[in-house]
Amino acid sequence: MGVSFPVSKRPVRQGSSLMTGATSPDRRRFLTAGAAVIGAAASAQLWLPTTARAAGTTLPDGVFSLGVTSGDPLPDGIVLWTRLAPDPLNGGGMPDEVVPVEWEIAEDERFRKPVRRGVTQARPEYGHSVHVDVRRLRPGRTYWYRFRTSGQISPTGRTRTAPHPHSKGGSLRFALASCQNYQHGYFTPYADMLAQDPDFVLFVGDYIYESSPASTGVRRHEGTGEPYTLVQYRNRYAQYRSDPDLAAMHAGAPWIVTFDDHEVDNDFAGEIPQDPAKQPHEAFVARLTAAYQAYYEHMPVRASSVPNGPHIQMYRRLEFGRLARLNVLDTRQFRSDQATSQEGAQDPSLTMLGAGQKEWLLDGLHDSPARWNLIASQIMMAETDLKVGEGKLWYYDAWDGYQAERNQLMREFEDVRNPVVFTGDRHLTMISDLKKDFADPDSDVVGAEFVGTSISSNGDQDQDAFHQQWDPLMADNPHWKLLDAHRGYHLFDVDRHGIDARVRTVDTVRQPTATASTLATLRVEADRPGVELA
Repeated sequence: MGVSFPVSKRPVRQGSSLMTGATSPDRRRFLTAGAAVIGAAASAQLWLPTTARAAGTTLPDGVFSLGVTSGDPLPDGIVLWTRLAPDPLNGGGMPDEVVPVEWEIAEDERFRKPVRRGVTQARPEYGHSVHVDVRRLRPGRTYWYRFRTSGQISPTGRTRTAPHPHSKGGSLRFALASCQNYQHGYFTPYADMLAQDPDFVLFVGDYIYESSPASTGVRRHEGTGEPYTLVQYRNRYAQYRSDPDLAAMHAGAPWIVTFDDHEVDNDFAGEIPQDPAKQPHEAFVARLTAAYQAYYEHMPVRASSVPNGPHIQMYRRLEFGRLARLNVLDTRQFRSDQATSQEGAQDPSLTMLGAGQKEWLLDGLHDSPARWNLIASQIMMAETDLKVGEGKLWYYDAWDGYQAERNQLMREFEDVRNPVVFTGDRHLTMISDLKKDFADPDSDVVGAEFVGTSISSNGDQDQDAFHQQWDPLMADNPHWKLLDAHRGYHLFDVDRHGIDARVRTVDTVRQPTATASTLATLRVEADRPGVELA
């Protein structure tokens, strides 16, 4: 069940190609020790005759209960994902043994034109998840894929490869999503998103929430408390993937993902939990280890993201021909602990990115051959001044709490072509100009930021109460262009001339069906920093 709306064909964009993301060459080192565990690139070379079937133990029915998805497209490759889980809310229900899984990718939905086949191994130490890094595909193409094991066939997924690396024309459509709290509502915005046929979904954090079950929610979290162990995190992910609209969107387009805080613990920073007095360091490191492994097991990412204990490699760069470069950030693992005062927020020693990631980002921005330089940041980069009138009051967990580093980035943006930031976290639509110096209202505009609203977090919000709280702040934040508190997502159409943005919202997430509409349209013109209502 999903959003109720007229189904229409996606308009053909003149001169367009199916554009998706691709990692840069230095991120293509997928053949690692972890690749043997998850059956990555080598599996793409294991050809099977059409009649071949993967042998193995007879498994319970429903092994593909968690569906399928794909991710991180390259011009010649894609990651295909599934996880075998006949009893998904109780650890998975699989035997403690390695299970062979066939995979197949074709040029047509009926698999009459297969292009690659192989067998990979679903291993118990990785929750019987499967990550197949398929190569030798053609750029700018739509493909269909599926898995098979023990006589059972998965749902069919649809994916796209990136364009040729030197492709200069074409267009790109993608959806920005974040913050899907299962207890706050159904994931109805995904039904509308699927109908818009995006080239990929950019998910910037809070895929699950670690909160305990609540009887007051629209739906109830599984379990009896917050997840701390690997099995508990696996169960929480499995419950979220049971939402039919989310499952359909996962099967409908590739995803590019990163995490924020709720995939582990609210407002954590590096190896520091929200409540250190209640979570000793050793216990929190164990929780990080479990959370990162469960995250990897449920996301369509490459072997470079196999966790190493309480660490996971998530920041990476994807290419969209010469049209756009996407820099996906990790604003959790390397940050200093949050400030607790205005003076602390301006401490130049505080870092959001860490030295290595910051250098990587700046190098990628300044050396980019792309017309558009896009940044996926889990938390808001533009200033949010919460105090009416004189003085400032900030959210310290966002970039406002790390002002020296944020201000350096704003200065660097002056020398970057068409920087645009895409963010989540706030559970609001907050669309802004990025300023060289937010302390000076007359400072130059150096970029634009789209803070996407939540899929379901905060539920059906009281719009009158929201505007009573937030409208008085507009005068103190003149860089804000649009504020709204409806649930939904943002949809972007990118070509070399500009970015057209649509704020798509639904009328409710309290029911499994909803009506979707466009709340607002905005545009970013190429080589003209900032964003305007269209």
